[in-house]
Amino acid sequence: MFLAQGIKPKIHFGHYLLGSLIVFIFSQIGSIPLGIVSWFSKPKGSAPITSTEDVLGSLEPNLSLFLLLLMFVFAAISMYFVVKYFHKQSILSVTTSRQKVDFNRIYFSFVVWAIISIGTVLYTYQLTDTTLTLQFQPEKFAILFLIAIFMIPIQTSTEEYLFRGYLMQGFAGLAKNKWFPLVMTSLIFGLLHATNPEVEKMGYFILVYYIGSGLFLGVITLMDDGMELALGFHAANNLIGALLVTSEHSVFQTYAIFKDNAVPVADFQSVILPVFIVFPILLFVFSKKYNWTNWTEKLTGNIIAPSNL
Repeated sequence: MFLAQGIKPKIHFGHYLLGSLIVFIFSQIGSIPLGIVSWFSKPKGSAPITSTEDVLGSLEPNLSLFLLLLMFVFAAISMYFVVKYFHKQSILSVTTSRQKVDFNRIYFSFVVWAIISIGTVLYTYQLTDTTLTLQFQPEKFAILFLIAIFMIPIQTSTEEYLFRGYLMQGFAGLAKNKWFPLVMTSLIFGLLHATNPEVEKMGYFILVYYIGSGLFLGVITLMDDGMELALGFHAANNLIGALLVTSEHSVFQTYAIFKDNAVPVADFQSVILPVFIVFPILLFVFSKKYNWTNWTEKLTGNIIAPSNL
């Protein structure tokens, strides 16, 4: 069973705290190039850079995106070494309970959410000519596409391995049940987005979306006994978002095809619709395709540690 795979002799929750700290430190090392480039790019006499938004806004969008995602490359490398050598655990065991990674699950989840995301954007564009404006610039978009297609999956996979894999197994070993890891990783995942630029513009109610997204990703991980579906969903969400729509308040400032000119607000469309309507529908779709049963046990039951411990 997926969560029990992280329970090892002489491995305690403190190891997970230390491992998470190592990943965080390496991610900060990976952010050094972004800080250096933004510092030397700052015009003389301009206001001092005091926030991530200032840093990203001071650079050419494709360059800032590349440098921003570079920190996740460092985090991914450190995540690999923490799991492999600190916990002496295989990467497969932090990914799935299956004998090998089911890439068909990743592809299915990716395609489903990509179709929904693209369809929503195109419907919105057809519905109004003021909220979304076309800003397609072929050469700049081509560079964006190359950066995004290679580096955004690294970013999203790193986050999934940290929260739905590593920390979920860590909290499982601590609590010996399933609901506590689900709740804790969802809360931490959501609250870490509190520093995103859109939160300042839209208010803290938007954190309901991020916490709800973490909860959704955690549920599909537990129900499917592996995080393949979460990997595909998260990659589609960020990749399509970066390529298709940008806005002044989004964390990714890109040469996307469309620009969202709407006044940022946490409302029915941005919070209630995805969390309380769309995500439950997706849970229903996944449950039918993969024959999920015994929801209560899989989401709240106790964890039986491996017999060799």
